[in-house]
Amino acid sequence: MNTEQEYIIQCDNLVKIYKTDETEVMALQGLDFQVRYGELTAIIGNSGSGKSTFLNMLGGLDTPTAGRLYVDGLDLFRLNEKELVAYKRDTVGFVWQNNARNLLPYLPAWQNVQMPMLFGSQKEQKRRAMELLEIVGMAHRAESRLSQLSGGEQQRIAIAIALANRPKLLLADEPTGSVDPQTAAYIFDAFRRLNREMGLTIVIVTHDMSVASKVGRVVQIRDGKISTERVMRQNYLEQLNNTAGFETLGAATIMDGSSHEEFAVLDRNDRVQIPPEMIKEVGLSGRKVKMAVEDGKIVISQPES
Repeated sequence: MNTEQEYIIQCDNLVKIYKTDETEVMALQGLDFQVRYGELTAIIGNSGSGKSTFLNMLGGLDTPTAGRLYVDGLDLFRLNEKELVAYKRDTVGFVWQNNARNLLPYLPAWQNVQMPMLFGSQKEQKRRAMELLEIVGMAHRAESRLSQLSGGEQQRIAIAIALANRPKLLLADEPTGSVDPQTAAYIFDAFRRLNREMGLTIVIVTHDMSVASKVGRVVQIRDGKISTERVMRQNYLEQLNNTAGFETLGAATIMDGSSHEEFAVLDRNDRVQIPPEMIKEVGLSGRKVKMAVEDGKIVISQPES
């Protein structure tokens, strides 16, 4: 596998099978995926698609049944226990959907952010904690405890905690799953600022399909494999960078598909999944389709009979 520094994440043919006494569930079915340094990427998919399984592997919390995964040049599945602890401490930061996993309720916000820090004096650690709270727009809540914070405020503090040890990769598992749309937009603005201003590589896992308007690259997992990829159009990126936030762009731009260009992804056997919404839109039915090459394009249509 190519482990050159262009890519911070490289995975090759990942397979994950969960076994019980009675059944086997294949969560990942030969997943291939790469992320460049400094990218802001979202992985979307329905429940059970395999996206959370993959995120747990990136976080060093799970291992595959087969396949390989490199993060920042490290072969994650060949690390010993000590090396894995160092990886989770130094290379990767994690933001969970459940804020109880992010925050200690009896500590104020700034001490929650300070807790993971390993280096520097107490004074330096507090200065760093306040700096991170400022970055996520929560410096004014530095003395507040968990019970005094809204769900959105808790999530922004959780992002600051994940940044405490200056990770190279930030992972977020459904970070807006329990907040209202306005708060979700603010949280995604925070992710974009971290990505743009700090060059931080961020991977967000979500079932929210509208996230496509908020990040530069979106991949969709279906049945444990990448099926489609959407890349933000340059003119939309420029428009986004010239506005105060996502809400100013309006729903029409988000929903009409003008923000991103969509691609289907061929697997290693040159197979492609047709998105269900496209099948429905053209009225395909049954298990057979007609295929033809016309003017250099592959055309798929419903058989005449």
